[in-house]
Amino acid sequence: MNTKDVNATDNDTTKPNIAFIGLGNMGAPMAENLLKAGYPLSVYDLSAEATERLQQAGASVADSPKDAARHAQVVISMLPAGKHVHSVYLGEGGSDGLLAELAKGTLVIDSSTIAAADARTVAEAASKLGIDFLDAPVSGGTGGAIAGTLTFIVGGEDTAFAKAEPILAVMGKNIFHAGEHGAGQVAKICNNMLLGILMAGTAEAINLGVKNGLDPKVLSDIMLQSSGRNWTLEVYNPYPQVMENVPSSNGYQGGFMSKLMQKDLNLAMQTAEDTQVETPMGAKATELYEAHAIDNGDKDFSSIMARHDSSVLT
Repeated sequence: MNTKDVNATDNDTTKPNIAFIGLGNMGAPMAENLLKAGYPLSVYDLSAEATERLQQAGASVADSPKDAARHAQVVISMLPAGKHVHSVYLGEGGSDGLLAELAKGTLVIDSSTIAAADARTVAEAASKLGIDFLDAPVSGGTGGAIAGTLTFIVGGEDTAFAKAEPILAVMGKNIFHAGEHGAGQVAKICNNMLLGILMAGTAEAINLGVKNGLDPKVLSDIMLQSSGRNWTLEVYNPYPQVMENVPSSNGYQGGFMSKLMQKDLNLAMQTAEDTQVETPMGAKATELYEAHAIDNGDKDFSSIMARHDSSVLT
């Protein structure tokens, strides 16, 4: 393990060196916003296309997560699932991952959406090494990542959060400190469980009206001014051509993929089971999205509308 104190770096600059690991649909634009703000950035991803995009924007490209973090005071990761976070930070043996290579005092911000238990496991290992770890999942989709208007939901120590906040503010508009390690993940999955329930219910209600002769836009407008009003009706209507610039009016392309909603709902169910909390509506939404994602996993989660009317996909 490197025992050097990260605060004793020879390159004392205003903006810390950042390593960014994971350049998918969310990670790449987040990293680009850091570059635009003047942060020195080293990046790693399995995709050569993704790293080339960031290299052209001004980042240096690394051959591995450890190589990316070699001179970093801050490490940010955006990875697909808990197993990837565990592999990167803890390694296969639990002690030969990236954490073992980081200098004491390094700030690690993981923006992946994973189980709270996984986040706490990595945080505990980091703490033993004198490394500040934050779980900081995001909300806002690819549009928010590109625009730099994401919502960050952060779990971890107050001092680490204070260090991270100026960096997160480059990539996001709303930054919440939800509580201790794992709290960011719990808050995120609670939000997305509710979102899945709302989307499935909104699609069901619109379908009931349409099948009984109502115009979907008229019905949506009525519900928007009534007690059924919710976020999906306001900004993300699931019925085609009711609302402009949403996935339902673009063949359900873009947005938040159904398979990712399924993943988050499963994380919510895992947390509910671990803590013996009853979530019958969350369980039903999970069941619906598991069935829907079999053939429509890459389509936006509002495509759950197709469960009632398959013609919306044509």
